[in-house]
Amino acid sequence: MDKLTLIIPAKKEKDTLPKVLKDLKKYNLNIIVILEGDDIETINAIKNFDYCEILIQTGRGYGDALITGIKKVQTKFFCIFNADGSFISEELINMYKQINEGDIDFVFASRYLPGSSSEDDTIVTWIGNKFFSFLGNALFSLNISDILYTYVMGDTLKANSLNLKKKDFALCVELPIKAKRAGFNLIDIKASEKARIAGEKKVNAFKDGTLILFEMIRLFFNK
Repeated sequence: MDKLTLIIPAKKEKDTLPKVLKDLKKYNLNIIVILEGDDIETINAIKNFDYCEILIQTGRGYGDALITGIKKVQTKFFCIFNADGSFISEELINMYKQINEGDIDFVFASRYLPGSSSEDDTIVTWIGNKFFSFLGNALFSLNISDILYTYVMGDTLKANSLNLKKKDFALCVELPIKAKRAGFNLIDIKASEKARIAGEKKVNAFKDGTLILFEMIRLFFNK
């Protein structure tokens, strides 16, 4: 997977990120970890991992970290990868095969296709994901079954052409909606999510859900 760079946004993941990086070492790929400059504990926890690049974001927020990372990628493809240990690295192989060998621009992993699963979903996040995925399909014809699951692999040049702007978790809907509108080919494939290794989720279901809803409404009326 020499044409692939992993983008790992991390915040206060000193206990989980080293384990994730050790697991990823077995693959032939590039890794960029995006961190806030004052997250000293996480920076120190991975400073000796010489096979990954540490990129300090000048802004704040999950979306800002992803935009910063994607702009830095030099390979043909990128993939968003969680720092909390919930993503299964072996699934990278199938995602890479789909995008490298087929006429596909973006591959979205899904926890809701037949054969998929999640150890980390709660009833609140399940309802939210189902609701926003329904909206994405109804309003934008995305045909994606898990719009909020940001295990996403894509064409780097095409992603950068989308002029992504959202600095928060609303980026997870801005990306597929703008990609679809640009005429790019999107697919979703089955995936399984593990429970995070340690620490707390960074997502606030109600606050971030509101931001995501407002962004979908904004995009619908700004065509």
